[in-house]
Amino acid sequence: MKKLFLGILMAGALMACNNTSKKPVAFTTDGSDIKYDAPTFDFGKIKQSEKVSHRFKFTNTGKSPLIITNATASCGCTTPVWPKTPVLPGDTGSIAVTFNSAGKSGLQDKLITVTANSQPAQSIVHLIGEVLTNNK
Repeated sequence: MKKLFLGILMAGALMACNNTSKKPVAFTTDGSDIKYDAPTFDFGKIKQSEKVSHRFKFTNTGKSPLIITNATASCGCTTPVWPKTPVLPGDTGSIAVTFNSAGKSGLQDKLITVTANSQPAQSIVHLIGEVLTNNK
């Protein structure tokens, strides 16, 4: 009985390998797509405890409405705000980011991960610069 079962299983596997009618896999770009004007913003040098704000402007270059579901920063000192309504194909929007340098010093690179119905589903923008301590 085991031999019969193995024989049927192997015959099915061989037939599947010889199937030439499989269609090639194609990736579609019919969805939404987010393209940033500039994915990095350098705020330069600021004094400790100063706040910096910037808007990352983007365009939906896809064929479907872009829906941003979340934007998270790599640090609690950085707060992103994103559009809560769909961005239609060809339209623009922005993600506002505020960095609070209180308690920070030296070079900073804050990552903001944006999650949307785009391909790929996550994109990253950077807020970079240097925080000078009060004695510099």
